Amino acid sequence: MNRPRTLSQRLLQVCVPIAGLALVAGVAQADRYSDTVALFRHAGQSATFFRSSAGYAVFPTIGKGGFGIGAAHGQGQVYEHDRYVGTTAMTQVSFGFQLGGQVYSEIIFFQDPAALAHFESGNFALSADASAIAVTASASASAGTTGTDAAASGEEHDAVTAGHYQNGVAVFTIAKGGLMYQAVVAGQKFSYHPR
Repeated sequence: MNRPRTLSQRLLQVCVPIAGLALVAGVAQADRYSDTVALFRHAGQSATFFRSSAGYAVFPTIGKGGFGIGAAHGQGQVYEHDRYVGTTAMTQVSFGFQLGGQVYSEIIFFQDPAALAHFESGNFALSADASAIAVTASASASAGTTGTDAAASGEEHDAVTAGHYQNGVAVFTIAKGGLMYQAVVAGQKFSYHPR
């Protein structure tokens, strides 16, 4: 005999699967960040910055496109000595000769607590003379019926980097896909939200 379900039973039937999906999504998100950190941790000289920096901001995927006027955007997380402290978002608008699009990962190391605090003020931008060191790593991308997926892998023997701090920050990128005449980090603006 089928008995009518109570409201609480119906809510449980709906909420439990949703909570499970949220948990899986959270784990996938965490994996994306930890995988990107692992790439930079094992790629050439960027690895040494993990030991010497006060913290870092990591962006697993930044999408950039341009045809005369360019734009870029990405979501990231901020760490102080490998401890997650908040989220960040990057936006960039640029003018000049540019054509194409690209997807890349980016990490910004902060030389000391003052540089990290400046970033966490929520009013941080890379200056016009800012530059990034491109880490060479293999990348692959695929498209399917469920959407697109991009992945990059890098090992120490794949990467040649020569980074240094400039105005308290050092920036490294790994190309994940696409083609663009020039990848510029100058003018990137960042927001910050503590955990």
